[in-house]
Amino acid sequence: MPDRSTVTLDLVPPELILPRLRVAAGVFAAFGLVLGLVAGFLLTPEVGVALALALVASAVWAVVSAGRRRLWIDHGVVSRRGALRTRRVNVTDAARVELLVRVARVSQVLLRVGDDATTVTVPLALYTGDSGRELGPVALRALADSLARSSTATAAAMASVLITQLRAEARDAGAADRPLHRAIGVVERSGRAPVSTLTDAEVARLVD
Repeated sequence: MPDRSTVTLDLVPPELILPRLRVAAGVFAAFGLVLGLVAGFLLTPEVGVALALALVASAVWAVVSAGRRRLWIDHGVVSRRGALRTRRVNVTDAARVELLVRVARVSQVLLRVGDDATTVTVPLALYTGDSGRELGPVALRALADSLARSSTATAAAMASVLITQLRAEARDAGAADRPLHRAIGVVERSGRAPVSTLTDAEVARLVD
């Protein structure tokens, strides 16, 4: 669990997701109980109980696993805690640093860092048209500083993108002046697949 020395990288805070997920899980669990009663009446009581328990357990597990998911950076190490395990990558020593774009109704821009053992993906921004949600300045600065300490040109270019994004957010610049939003346009104009990794040259041009 991250302590006070860490910087959270959760683009959408779990506190915003969990209440809605609990409501949805409650509805699903109630549906499971009703379905179990119907199955018990039409088939056998044992089948009804098993079905109800399975559906209720699935609803509970969805809430528990979502409550455990966290993403943070501490001294250059990005950690992603999932339902069952935590993956960690030292950003400064990462062998792979990529900017991934997913173009859809809600488009995503993600930073993917990896070493020989594992890969961690950090959501940087969500956009619908010219509006959306972007990672905050403290998180961007922590990532940029860690990338800047790397010896690779790819990491240095990515750090430059995040610093430019940080400055754009600070002056409340329009979408066209924000490099993370520009990344969406790069993929849209290229005609590539909706899920694409930007080349080194494309990343560099985001700050031109």
